[in-house]
This record gives sequence, C-alpha cells and structure tokens, in this order.
Amino acid sequence: MSEERGKDATRPVRALGLLSGGLDSTLAVRVLQEQGIEVGCVNFHTGFCIQSHTGAIRNPKKGAEPPRHDALHAAQTLGVKLHMVDISEDYVRIVTNPKHGYGKNLNPCLDCKIFMVAKAWELKEELGYDFIFTGEVMGQRPMSQRKDTFPVIDRDAGVRGWLLRPLCAQYMPETEPEKRGWVDREKLKNFTGRSRKPQMALAKAFSIVDYPTPAGGCCFLTDENYARKLQDLWQFRDSKAYSMEDIVLLKAGRHLRPRGDFKLIIGRDESENHFLSGFKAGRMTIRAKNLPGPFTLLEGSPDKEGLILACRIAARYGKGKNRSEVTMVVEGETGSDAFTVIPMPAHQVEKEWHV
Repeated sequence: MSEERGKDATRPVRALGLLSGGLDSTLAVRVLQEQGIEVGCVNFHTGFCIQSHTGAIRNPKKGAEPPRHDALHAAQTLGVKLHMVDISEDYVRIVTNPKHGYGKNLNPCLDCKIFMVAKAWELKEELGYDFIFTGEVMGQRPMSQRKDTFPVIDRDAGVRGWLLRPLCAQYMPETEPEKRGWVDREKLKNFTGRSRKPQMALAKAFSIVDYPTPAGGCCFLTDENYARKLQDLWQFRDSKAYSMEDIVLLKAGRHLRPRGDFKLIIGRDESENHFLSGFKAGRMTIRAKNLPGPFTLLEGSPDKEGLILACRIAARYGKGKNRSEVTMVVEGETGSDAFTVIPMPAHQVEKEWHV
C-alpha cells in the first residue's frame, strides 16, 4: 500500500489522523510527533456537529470572543495541516440506514466511524500519506470503541492493518506501520476504559493545557431531545429524508406539534429569534403586532382553525400572554393575515405537543 514511501525511504514517515480537536485526538497526534512522524489531519463535517452551529445560534455577549472551532485550534497548537472536508451530503445514508444500527438515540456511531475512516483512507491515498490513525481508546465508547468493534471498523472501511490507534495500540495487534519499523510500538500507549485521567496526565507531560472538557458530547444525534425532534420530522413526512436546513432548524427554538398538519418553532431568546428569521422561505411566520415576543416559524399547511390555534400558542410565549386579547400577524409567501386571539394559558399547552 505504501508505494510512495518505498520510492523515497529518505523522507519522513507521513501519517494522516482524524482530528476532532478533543483531548484524545490531540494526544494521538502528539504521540506520533514525538517519534518524528510528519502528521497531517482531517476534520469531517457531517451537519450534526454540535460546535458547528451553536455559535451561530447563540450570539456571544458583547466583547466576548467568538466561539472557536476545536479542530482548527488544535491543529494550530499542534502545528499540523488540517484538511476540512464536508461529508454531509453522503452522510445522509449513514444516518437514515445504518448497517450496524443506532446507539441509545439516533447515533449511528459504528457506521459513522467506518465511513469516516474510509474517507480518511481515500484522502490518505490522494495526498500521499503512509497510514492513518485515530484517537480512539478501547472501552471508552459503548458502541464504536470496543475490542470486538475495532476489527469491524478496519474490515468494513477497507483499512486492515493500516489504521493505528496510538492511545491503545499496545492492546491491539501490530499494524503495518509498526511491523515496518515506521512506528515504535513501545512508545505507543495502553489506555483503556472511560476514565480520562491517563489522558490528562499525558497532556500535562506534553504541556497541553488548553483543550475541551474530556468526554463532552460532539454530535447532536447522541442527544435525546434532538433525536426525538428528528424522529418526529421523519414520522410526519413519512420519510427519513432530510435537508441541511432541516437538521439545522432542529437545533434551535421550542418545537411544538399541536396537530398533525403543522409544527411551530418558537424562539426562546433574541439570539434564536434572529437565527430563526433566516428560515422564512417556504414557511409561515407569526409575530405579535406592536408587542415584544418570540419569532415563530410555522411548518405545514393548517386551515384557519389551525392558524388561530398556532397564534394562540405563539401569543402565550410573548409579552402579551396575560392580556385578554393579542393581535398576531401571520405572513407567508402569498401575503399576510392578522388574527386577534386569546393567548393560550400555560396549563392548556399540552405536554405531548412538545417535540
């Protein structure tokens, strides 16, 4: 596989790693750098990365630094080239039909890892790296980081023998880079389990102090609330298809489905109101006339009775919620209508409406 190195054995060994910017992937890079290996990294965008959109939804306070991208920050700190690759379009089939099933929520972790490793291998071949590596630790994650699933990943991704896991390599069979003497196995690690104490100790030894909280979630599909909203979307469309706009909208606002023919997305603060206002196309909007209140998106095609119900619900979350009547303006692609409604009392907002 490593023909390029065979042609020029005088150049440094080159390895391509999957870098999330978290502690494990950062340490995996440093472990190989310590051996004089030239490291490059890749970060994949699936559309479900928590960090990718929370900064856009939650505006930072005045004077505060904008949210950083962990992978970019880590690459800069480590002094490695980072290839950022958008795989969101191809990733749809992983989310909607995972061969190995879902985890606790809608997280297709094993299929996701296989997909990313295969993509990294393609990039490795294209750019002339000698092997690929990850920051995986055996026993750390219940679905994709187990002794029995590591061989499945290697097999299904088509990388048997060429995927090194520097943080737990001593518990794994030797890889080709080790067999060929490119990597010193004795300098690789034997981390296992969910404790991050060994990683934190190694980070201290490497003088790495600025890293995200270990074990933090990085994918919306592992979040119970988000998974429920996505399942609701699939159920009412009778299809598992989704667009990037769909999955971004699931990340913001209150989602309520009072009836089967429409759903409301109600902003919870100024930042969300501003964010949701960018998604008017193809949807109706609801706002109180001459009163502060949330920006509300309406998805679907309700009749007049449904629109009045939607307005009453939206009014319940605005400054006029205690008034006897509030005028709500509904705007769509064909024009606008005003409805004077009685704001719905909090106790009448059914729990099952909340997606």
